[in-house]
Amino acid sequence: MTVIDGTSRSTPATIAHPRPSPAVDVCAAAPKPHPRPAGKDSYTISEVVAFTGLTAHTLRWYERIGLMPHIDRSHTGQRRFSNRDLDWLAFVGKLRLTGMPVADMVRYAELLREGASTFEERQELLEATRRDVITRIAELHDTLAVLDHKIEFYAGARRVPERHSA
Repeated sequence: MTVIDGTSRSTPATIAHPRPSPAVDVCAAAPKPHPRPAGKDSYTISEVVAFTGLTAHTLRWYERIGLMPHIDRSHTGQRRFSNRDLDWLAFVGKLRLTGMPVADMVRYAELLREGASTFEERQELLEATRRDVITRIAELHDTLAVLDHKIEFYAGARRVPERHSA
């Protein structure tokens, strides 16, 4: 079974959209859980593939590199994933979206398995990733502003009446 970090330290970040709309606090809500049958806590690899959208190859690779260690097995040797494993995969998916390198994700998983003595190092790793995400968000906002400017330019150019030469 995979161990998941029970401590959550999120700092609210407000992202203002360039178009007139209210600011959105992206950290206010807890992540949505994977859809799971009530009372069930054992899933085959094919069920996990359906829940997560990951491939069976990716799940096996995650296990092989130490990102998903200690997956339970049935008496026939088939992998049996738990709800905690699904929660961990959801978290890994978020880390992937941040652009965190796989090696850092594996390091985080190793630190997590080492226990509470690694809280500070885990926090530092997540804070560094957060800084990278904020930088990327700023770059994307700048890019969005350029796109909006160009879109407005072309929309305005269509409104200008054509001039005919006499």
